[in-house]
Amino acid sequence: MSRIGLKTIEVPDSVTVTKEGDNITVKGPKGELTRHFDPKIKFSQEDGKINFSRTDENDKALHGTMRANLANMIEGVVTGYKKTLKLIGVGYRAQAQGSKLTLNVGYSHPVVMEAPEGVTVKTPSATDIEIEGISKQNVGQFAAEIRDVRPPEPYKGKGIRYTDEHVRRKEGKTGK
Repeated sequence: MSRIGLKTIEVPDSVTVTKEGDNITVKGPKGELTRHFDPKIKFSQEDGKINFSRTDENDKALHGTMRANLANMIEGVVTGYKKTLKLIGVGYRAQAQGSKLTLNVGYSHPVVMEAPEGVTVKTPSATDIEIEGISKQNVGQFAAEIRDVRPPEPYKGKGIRYTDEHVRRKEGKTGK
């Protein structure tokens, strides 16, 4: 049984958390995030600490999820989130131009992707992609969409993968 929802959240001095109806807004040095929270979970803020409480014992999963979402929002506006991807394959390359990312990953045409609002894309080298933003959900979703263009395959290891991802290699077919 998880007890994550019962943990208090420490709010840094540089962050302000406000509640308007069912929406909670977090403002910090890197930006501002707003999210809708379920009214079944009660929110209380005292002396730079935030606590969540549930009205029904059947809402334990929702309780922990809401607390984790707010903690991620606070961390995002203070430090931000970053994902890095690596392209592995002969001739595979990426190029970022503003909010557009162009991928050449073995198809007959380049794949052009538009970054969502609040997410920045950089290519420090032709085979590395860095995705940064304040929303953990947007950064992770865009990284997953890029990876889905050419997921890593287990035989030669070619494809787009996270830098910390390990791809299990398989042995190919054997002759007679």
